[in-house]
Amino acid sequence: MTKNPADLLLDEHLDYLKLPYLKENCQSLAAEGATNHWSHLDYLGRLIQGEVATRQDRVIARRIKAARFPAIKTLEAFRWDWPKKINRLQIQELFRLRFIEEKANVIFLGLVGLGKTHLATALGYAACQHGHSVLFANAIDVINTLSAAQTKGVLKTQLKRYLSPAILVLDEVGYLPIDQRGADLLFQVISQRYERGSIVLTTNKPFKQWPTIFNNDSTITAAVLDRLLHHAVVVQIEGSSYRMRQHADLVPDNIRLTPTSNPPATSKRRGRPPKAKADHAHG
Repeated sequence: MTKNPADLLLDEHLDYLKLPYLKENCQSLAAEGATNHWSHLDYLGRLIQGEVATRQDRVIARRIKAARFPAIKTLEAFRWDWPKKINRLQIQELFRLRFIEEKANVIFLGLVGLGKTHLATALGYAACQHGHSVLFANAIDVINTLSAAQTKGVLKTQLKRYLSPAILVLDEVGYLPIDQRGADLLFQVISQRYERGSIVLTTNKPFKQWPTIFNNDSTITAAVLDRLLHHAVVVQIEGSSYRMRQHADLVPDNIRLTPTSNPPATSKRRGRPPKAKADHAHG
């Protein structure tokens, strides 16, 4: 159907104003309004409401893309029946997102395969939907990125990437030990976010074992824990790996029931652990 000049001019103006919902729906809503005897203000209100909703959806979509989640996870999809011990009410309270305004941290602590990364991702995803900026990052990837930036003399610029979001989801802290340089870099991120922005962190190691993560440096370990735990909610999850449930009888008890032991990793190592180990080394 050929549009008349007035309609074409209206489309041109709506394109200029970047109002795609109005452009696509003004004619159909006008016809609906005539049928239902809407007032002019009712008609205008429907158009504006639709445009606002469309714009909000685009903003949320951009926020989720910028967060760089490895996959979209939701609280509704979490398997509450799998962990042997988990505080469901505590976790549901976290999804009210009050910890963000308080600049507090959330730490998911438990062995592999219990849903720590799922919950951390879901929490970040919920935050995106409620207007908060989020960045998801693997702990070793953060160290590698900052190490490369330090070598190039642009560390301060790269640090801003991890300091600016309202929430930094720091995944898999402790799955691989890190060297002194890596420990110093990770400390900078945690220290500079202290009381300025929330960290949602997943780890497979109890806090008493954290010196083994930070090159057995008790001083930096104490400083990291001091800042992380001062304003923090610690969620402890107990049980066996959900991913290995169908093959649990094939896995020795000493592997199935204890955290994975991996060789030390330097800050120059890029990427995730080798696939053969990563299959049982994600929360």
